[in-house]
Order: sequence, then C-alpha cells, then structure tokens
Amino acid sequence: MFDVFPIRYVEPVYRPPSEAESLILPVTDGCSWNKCVFCEMYTAPQKHFHARDEAETLAAIRALAAHPVGRMARRVFLADGDAMVLPTRRLLAVLTAIHEHLPGVHRVSSYCLPRNLRKKSVAELKELADAGLKLAYVGAESGDDTVLEKVQKGETFASTVEALNKLAEAGVARSVMILNGLGGERYSPQHALHSADLANAVQPEFLATLVVSFPRGEQRFRAAFPEWTPLDIPGLLTEMERFVAHLDLRRTVFRSDHASNWLSLRGNLPQDKETLLAQLRAAIAAPESAPLRPAWARGL
Repeated sequence: MFDVFPIRYVEPVYRPPSEAESLILPVTDGCSWNKCVFCEMYTAPQKHFHARDEAETLAAIRALAAHPVGRMARRVFLADGDAMVLPTRRLLAVLTAIHEHLPGVHRVSSYCLPRNLRKKSVAELKELADAGLKLAYVGAESGDDTVLEKVQKGETFASTVEALNKLAEAGVARSVMILNGLGGERYSPQHALHSADLANAVQPEFLATLVVSFPRGEQRFRAAFPEWTPLDIPGLLTEMERFVAHLDLRRTVFRSDHASNWLSLRGNLPQDKETLLAQLRAAIAAPESAPLRPAWARGL
C-alpha cells in the first residue's frame, strides 16, 4: 500500500543535525541567494532555485496523513535552503495543512536567510509562529562585515541582527550558526570577536559553530577570497577560545559538536562558559592529548 512515498525529493537533501529525526518536507528547491562562495549545498544543476508547486506540497501533506511516516512524525523541517522566502500566505497554507493532517507534529522549523525577512513584518512572522513555525535556523556565518563581504554572504552585521530580532519579537526561536575559520588567518581575531558581538546583541536560544569545509575543493572560494589562508587545528581552537571568551549570553544552548569540528563542545551559557573555555585551553596547550575527532570522522 505504501510503495510510493508521497514526498518528491531532489537530491542532495540537507537539514540541520538536530533535525535528524524530523520529516523533511521540501517547499522550495535550492537556495534563492546561492552566491555564498563557501557553500556547495545547492550548486548542483538539479538544485536550481524554484518554489515548489503549492498544490504538490499540500497533496503530499494530505497523503502523509495515511502513511506511517506521517502518522509518526513529531517534527517537520521545511526544506530546502530558505523556505522562508515564500510569501506568508503560502507558508501559512503549508503550516495549516500540517496542523490539520499531521496532528502529532508539535514543531515546524526551517532555514532562514536574513534577507528573507526584509519584506515580512513582525505581525506576519507572529502569524507563522502561531500556526506552528517554532524554530528558524539562521546561518549568520560571521558577525564581521569584512568577512561577510569577502565570502559574498549578501548580509551585514546590522541586517543579520535586524532579522534575528524580528524573529524573537514574533516568538520564533532562533538557532544561529557561525563558521569557525571563515576569515582565515588574516581576519580570524575580528571574525571571532564580531561574531560573539552578534550573538551578544541578539541573545539566541541556540548557538552553534561549524568549521568551514570544502568537500569539492577550494577553487571557487579562493577565487573570491584570494588572501584567505586556512587555519590549522591550533588556530581554529584559538579562534574558538577567543569567540567563547567574548560571549555574554544569558540563556543559550551552545553546540560545537557538528562532524566538521575537531573538538566537540556542548554546554549551556552562561553557566558552562568556564568549563568550555577550560576544554579549549587544554586542547590548545596539549593538542596531542586532547579528545580531537580523527580526520577520517570529520565531514560537512
């Protein structure tokens, strides 16, 4: 009876690590910006950006109501790279259908580019929150305007803060991601400090760091950012120590345990700050005895 799964996926499909057990529901394909030179997630030809047909998405949700996966679903992640680019009306239609046909779902989440929110009011975002959108993953990448310009992020410190504050005012929790090593050796100190400044300014519910990685090679990145020199492991750890030391957060879950990280860190801030700093400083002082992830186990 269930030979055909009701959702059409266009590979590769990406989602945050914390959405490993979520139902992935594409409402767009690709990324509407797709100019960040560090990101290879949506560069394949089949991932050229377009919005999914609304009728297809709603039909998939209805079909899931009779499917074991749909009946077991507790969380839904709206894919691909920036579902929030869709008009509020379309997002509300999706959220309403999820609520109606998948009553077991208690959280819907999505990636969100800051630019997606420039035309959305706080009132619109509150409508989405009330309809079930509980969490937005925002790849800030850096709080340093020079680094953001070099990597063609299309955002600034100010535009990212504005978007994150909008989400907070609307009642949508925020998971902010920073890329360790993105500024290379030259910009590492300012990348660390200004990224911490950004987190301090918005007080996100969740904060995560990944290490910048290039599974398909660095050519595209280096063409845009020719002065970039990668940080070695001690350099990455030193940048992380500078970043964590400068954080002044009141109630944030911190994770640096993505597979790209050499040293896995987990804690709640501010209470675990000194423990995290002690782990980092111990690894910097004696990397040979630190619990570093082996190179073969690292990945994007």
